[in-house]
Amino acid sequence: MPRMLDVSDDVRAEIGDDEADRLLAGENAPGSYDCTSCRTPGDSEQERTSTVLFIGDETAVLAFAHATCLPSQVVQVTEEQLRGAVRSISGDTVDLEPDKIVPEQAVLGVTSGLVLIAGELHPALVVEPTAPIVRPGATGAGDDFLPLLIEQGFMPLTAIESVPSVLHGWSVLLAMGQLHAVLQPSGGQPVAWWQAHQPLQVTDGWRTAANKHQQVLMFAAPVGAIGRQPREDLLRDALDKAAANGKLVAAALPLAGT
Repeated sequence: MPRMLDVSDDVRAEIGDDEADRLLAGENAPGSYDCTSCRTPGDSEQERTSTVLFIGDETAVLAFAHATCLPSQVVQVTEEQLRGAVRSISGDTVDLEPDKIVPEQAVLGVTSGLVLIAGELHPALVVEPTAPIVRPGATGAGDDFLPLLIEQGFMPLTAIESVPSVLHGWSVLLAMGQLHAVLQPSGGQPVAWWQAHQPLQVTDGWRTAANKHQQVLMFAAPVGAIGRQPREDLLRDALDKAAANGKLVAAALPLAGT
């Protein structure tokens, strides 16, 4: 069944007419998908869907988004960002050859919220991938998300009782009151470890707390450990449970921007 897909001229130029036509005919496009922008489910048989092609230096990943969230487009990213934030999350990036570009929907889900520690509210980001992460180059099943972050300096938590230590070199980028990226060091220059496809809104309380503390707490858990929680109290309960189960790492990241 043909899909309600939008394939822009730029995307078509990169993947080629044959691949674009196969997508439009429904041969290579998924019916259901997780929107690469808002992270919620979509259905290319029922609603207009954009094809979004992320291109690094050597590889490319084709993702899907609600047309109301993003237009079909080509997004240039660093190879490190593409491999670190997409391929290692369950996917296989592909060589940048049109006949080898394959759909990829796994993303890092990022939720903002205020976390109460020792009687004081702290701004926090909770990061949970949508699929198990495999260490680049590894074969077989497994989930290396937490070990990879621990190697970067994040600390395992068994309980959320005190503010985690600062991880220097990393930072959270706010611009004009919106969340844009989590940055990590790379050869002396910060690069995006995670980047919002469109700036994320945060609450006034979250922004006020971030400006007060000049840092943001980042908590990370493997897929399925937190889930999508509609309220901050439920999010905190999920964080506490993940910590008790040994499935939570954290660090305090300096604030960049306002």
